[in-house]
Amino acid sequence: METAQPVESWAEFGRRLRARRRQAGLTQLQLGLKVGYHHSLISRLEAGLREPPAGLVGRLDSVLGTGGELAAVVAAPCGTPYRPDRPPADPRLFAAVPGGGESPVGRDALDPALWPSELPAEGLACPLHGTVGCAVPDRAGTPGLLDGLTAPRDGFDGLTGSEPELLHALTAVLACLIRGALHRGASDGVTTVERLLRALVRWAGAVNSTGRLPYGQLRLAAQYAQVAGRLRMQCGQSSIGMAWFGHGLGWADAVHDASARATLLSDVCTLVRLDRDAGSALAYAEAIGAVDPRRRWVVTLSHLYRARGHALGHDIAECRRHIALARRGFARLGHRDRLEAPWLSGAEGEMRVESAIGGALRDLAAATGDRMTARRAVDATARSRARLPPLMRETRLLLTLRLADSWACAGDPGAAVALAAPVLDEAVSSRELMINAELRGLHGRLLARWGDVPEVREYRERLPAAGI
Repeated sequence: METAQPVESWAEFGRRLRARRRQAGLTQLQLGLKVGYHHSLISRLEAGLREPPAGLVGRLDSVLGTGGELAAVVAAPCGTPYRPDRPPADPRLFAAVPGGGESPVGRDALDPALWPSELPAEGLACPLHGTVGCAVPDRAGTPGLLDGLTAPRDGFDGLTGSEPELLHALTAVLACLIRGALHRGASDGVTTVERLLRALVRWAGAVNSTGRLPYGQLRLAAQYAQVAGRLRMQCGQSSIGMAWFGHGLGWADAVHDASARATLLSDVCTLVRLDRDAGSALAYAEAIGAVDPRRRWVVTLSHLYRARGHALGHDIAECRRHIALARRGFARLGHRDRLEAPWLSGAEGEMRVESAIGGALRDLAAATGDRMTARRAVDATARSRARLPPLMRETRLLLTLRLADSWACAGDPGAAVALAAPVLDEAVSSRELMINAELRGLHGRLLARWGDVPEVREYRERLPAAGI
């Protein structure tokens, strides 16, 4: 059986389980009967010999009345067992957060069609209980919780009693915003995310000033910062996006959140790659793998970004080697990886892996002129596009442009124009940084290499009307 934590973490879980069972006046046999498991399993759990089965931790917390303590032990990052008495963070983490107007919470944040029934949702684990499974507060009561967080105030003492409920509500709101803003392109997503993030950071600072590490607040702040950064990229604002990613990394590091650190580094890697900085892209890609080499999904992510970095640096052998390692790693992802990175599993995971591989092969083909590599880029990008969920409109646009560019690199400008022409107006109006980069590359190759081809001449005539 795969374990989601090192042995020391299960020992800590066992110690707390034993203490709570004894405090409740129960024997191992009595506790086993209450939660529906044999007493021998309770014995092994208390001895730290195995990982608790999925779903059991929540029942143990409920029966023993721990207030979620055991789930928090399970959710604590590797090597840092949950301790409520951990020292506070550096106060500088709560300063110099980007400012902005305090607009109302957008409607997509509370859209009943987008509201999750439980956590994790949209890849967001609960900031207190990780991936064990948490119910979210009722949507109707959430506006009151958010008003309590965002209202002007000198202190946050009134939030102490509702801390778990508010953190759960904020996670559910973020899941709604991801579905609404990142998938549907809702215009008010960035202002809502940033307003809630600033209030969350102020709350974390207030908790920190009491001498208690704001563990849940900082884990959630890192997730909000990542979404804020991605939305700023969607608006074409790379510097603000990079600022949010930097803040998110600081908050993730303060609570040793390896998963958040790995995904934030991947976003930073994307931004420097868009600046054509191969050396920095490779450095960040290697940093992803160094976050935790025991997590297969982290290592797989690192290989994907290394492949793209080496393609940018025109290193054919290393690019192909990391593509092979990424595919092998993806095929070996297990239960723990699917819990921590659900977006990298199943059809969605295959879509993301093949998208990155297609991008790396296209970059390599563009640099080397190798049409066989370009055909491999066509195959990978087409597979990715075929597995794309319908709601991810901007990702479909990006992959359509990449597929067209791959055909251009493969020597088939007709196929490239047939794909790109129907989406040209939409692509030109987009401010998304990655879409703009794809569009520039496609135009450059079509017009430089195939300007005399009739289809390309017709395509070029549309460019002034499109504002290019």
